[in-house]
Amino acid sequence: MDKDYLPYHPNPSKPEFRVPEGAVDAHCHVFGPAERFPYHPKRKYTPCDAPKESLFALRDKLGFQRNVIVQASCHSTDNSALIDALQTAGPLARGVAVVDQSITTEELQTMDKAGIRAVRFNFVKRLVDSTPREVFIDIANKIKPLGWHIVVYFEPQDLEDLIPFLNDLNITIVIDHMGRPDVTQGVESEGFRRLISFMENNDKIWVKVSCPERLTQTAPDYSDVVPFARALVDQFPDRVLWGTDWPHPNMKSHMPDDGKLVDVIPLIATDADKQQQLLVTNPLRLYWPEEC
Repeated sequence: MDKDYLPYHPNPSKPEFRVPEGAVDAHCHVFGPAERFPYHPKRKYTPCDAPKESLFALRDKLGFQRNVIVQASCHSTDNSALIDALQTAGPLARGVAVVDQSITTEELQTMDKAGIRAVRFNFVKRLVDSTPREVFIDIANKIKPLGWHIVVYFEPQDLEDLIPFLNDLNITIVIDHMGRPDVTQGVESEGFRRLISFMENNDKIWVKVSCPERLTQTAPDYSDVVPFARALVDQFPDRVLWGTDWPHPNMKSHMPDDGKLVDVIPLIATDADKQQQLLVTNPLRLYWPEEC
């Protein structure tokens, strides 16, 4: 399969905003290198190689201390590259895996020891084939004894149908990338208000205020995305996370400078207390609870 990506920024700027001590990049990826960790033959896109060494160098340059590394669909349920990165990082990283219904309790326990703390359910039809909901229910029941949570990725038109299903899982759920709102419709739009209502009615729902580069119509300043992220941080300060989404897979028109993404943080978390919660307190509570 031909590669269909923009390569990640070769030399991101040093951010002007200084993140607080202990800050966590709570959404990033490792890809390959393909010669060691091949991509899935039925993947819907082919990313650039983005090895652990590059991720950890970026972490240090941006001023973060820890990462939450998320398995993406191009590696499917082969979490080898993710686990290899976790083993290298030790206590400085945690992981979100993708698994199938055949996963055993013993395999999950081994993943837990490696630093996996969640599984990801992807409902974005252009990225993955449809999965019966019974499969997701079975996986959710298997991970509950470990204290893991679920990360979900969907598009706004899917949320209304998903809400009853996600509520019935009765487990902590983290929504990727604000549920990908249509920022041209404004924060009072029906789709975004549905997300707000979902979080108001279920205190187990968290959200990542990440990926302005995927939502914006005003790159590279992301001013149209800021009000959405700020609204979530203001209303749910104890249930928000932030991440770079490095290396920004499957981007075709605009590749962000990660330093500039960090400089958006004080625009969405507008005081030191909110910044501390967003970048330190909340991710530690979810991924390193033994330290809280």
